[in-house]
Amino acid sequence: MRAFMVEKYGGQAGMREAETPAPQMGPDDVLVKVHAASVNPLDLRIRNGDFKAFMPYRLPLVLGNDLAGQVLEVGTSVTRFAVGDEVYARPDKDRIGTFAELIAVHQNDLAPKPATLTMTEAASLPLVALTAWQALVERARVRPGQKVLIHAGAGGLGSFAVQLAKALGAHVATTVSTAKVDLVKDLGADVVVDYHTQNFEEILDGYDVVLDSLGDENLAKSLRVLKPGGMAISVAGPPDPAFARELGVNPVLRLAMTALSYKTRRQAKRLGVTYSFLFMKADGDQLRELAPLLDSGKIRPVVDTVFPFDETLQAMEYVEAGRAKAGKVVVSMT
Repeated sequence: MRAFMVEKYGGQAGMREAETPAPQMGPDDVLVKVHAASVNPLDLRIRNGDFKAFMPYRLPLVLGNDLAGQVLEVGTSVTRFAVGDEVYARPDKDRIGTFAELIAVHQNDLAPKPATLTMTEAASLPLVALTAWQALVERARVRPGQKVLIHAGAGGLGSFAVQLAKALGAHVATTVSTAKVDLVKDLGADVVVDYHTQNFEEILDGYDVVLDSLGDENLAKSLRVLKPGGMAISVAGPPDPAFARELGVNPVLRLAMTALSYKTRRQAKRLGVTYSFLFMKADGDQLRELAPLLDSGKIRPVVDTVFPFDETLQAMEYVEAGRAKAGKVVVSMT
């Protein structure tokens, strides 16, 4: 089968298109013909080797973390899917590889594709949808009336998280550039901060939850807009001890992760708030829970550009250069 593979870490030069064997299947696996896959910043970070210290992938590696497609074959223990089903998924972190014609996915990581969505739309969602769900529902337990700040509200994660927070009944603020103000208002944002002309930390105050996808100084400022007892959840900040325990890394690496987040955790403690690092997990059941929100139109996919499969490397360059105006970049196999 055709696939796009990372042969060496360090940038676009380390990737190429290749012919690889079809995936091997276990008894709980579902073989999916990939119709579409989306490009995430995570793909760039994996390609560049940013996670090799604690996620040691064996190269060459087929890249890609989102998919929508159709079931071609099921393992002997599969009970949740049948040949011909339309599905979508974010495969487990140890079994990525959606920039390919075929992929084997554990049945627990897979979900039926929402009926109202095209394959392209569905492929844009799993990673960002699960990240938003695990941050806002699972970790922060957002309740109606709470104040939630979503950074980069026009991005892939932000555009989904703004809509999910509104569906949960929250009062939602977000940060965007001038050109994207109308878009995020249309997605449901109650307060929009134009970061070209405004400083969010001078305008916002008393927030219950912040979802940060930028890290660094943006995260430090975000801690200051929380009310006492509030929580900042970051997908771009330093890993914390809880994440190290979750990964089960060795004591030396655990100590290193603890040190990386020490300054942020200390600042949070002084302010009476908490800091939490999130690396989302594959979860088919959570994708199933999201389906009614998608099929009812309460949350809609935001797709920036669709590239043909042949141009997967160009799609990654497009994302890396920051050329996407809003939402996700998708690669279509059909």
